[in-house]
Amino acid sequence: MATPASEPAWPPPPSSLLAAPHAVQDKAKRVHKMFAAIAPFYDLNNRLHSLWMDQHWRSVAVQMAEVQPTDTIVDVACGTGDLTLKFARKNSRVMGIDFTDEMLAIARKKVPNASFVQGDALALPLSDASADIVSIAFGIRNVADWGKAINEFTRILRPGGRLIILEFSLPTNPMIRWLYDFYFRKMMPVTATFISRDRSGAYKYLPESVHTFISCQAMQERMRQAGFTGVTSRPLTCGICVCHKGVKQ
Repeated sequence: MATPASEPAWPPPPSSLLAAPHAVQDKAKRVHKMFAAIAPFYDLNNRLHSLWMDQHWRSVAVQMAEVQPTDTIVDVACGTGDLTLKFARKNSRVMGIDFTDEMLAIARKKVPNASFVQGDALALPLSDASADIVSIAFGIRNVADWGKAINEFTRILRPGGRLIILEFSLPTNPMIRWLYDFYFRKMMPVTATFISRDRSGAYKYLPESVHTFISCQAMQERMRQAGFTGVTSRPLTCGICVCHKGVKQ
């Protein structure tokens, strides 16, 4: 059942939705409502709460994509266009796709030399074998069916095309993991909510969506099952996030 407009997308306890956010039946509608609510302060919170490392992570993703002048690039779940912008500085054939109008309005102003389309990662409005690079940054865990999304990325990629998935992860070092959890689950939700004046529960959802998402190994295996070869995963900043890459056969 969809959440009424007056209720938060991700209500606090005693609601149990955040215990397993990826299993919520109307996850897509809740994620859409959440991003629409936080769009105006999305970039500011990203910069402050990653200590500007989010820009470095996106730069690494572009490097791993090995952009060529003739490539057609599709940035899925592009949000406000941060990764789209980095690709657009390398190549003029870039399209950003997102299902939230409020995010796309910011992206269009930020990256005027890219094209933007409203669309769903599970049903991309593109023909088969029409892209050389497909990217998704911090968005794969937000789709209703991440495995189906990978199938859709495979569909629109040409043979030899590259898939780049940049996503949050969890540090493996116990001490770093403890510090990260304290910051990510205790401090960040308070400060980010204060800055954005958010009432959707977005910054409570964020850490729980990371903690309950699949492992790096599961992502690699799913990419191989979808027909990608040379699958690699590069941990960044002590494993806080990981950039996955695969080449379509």
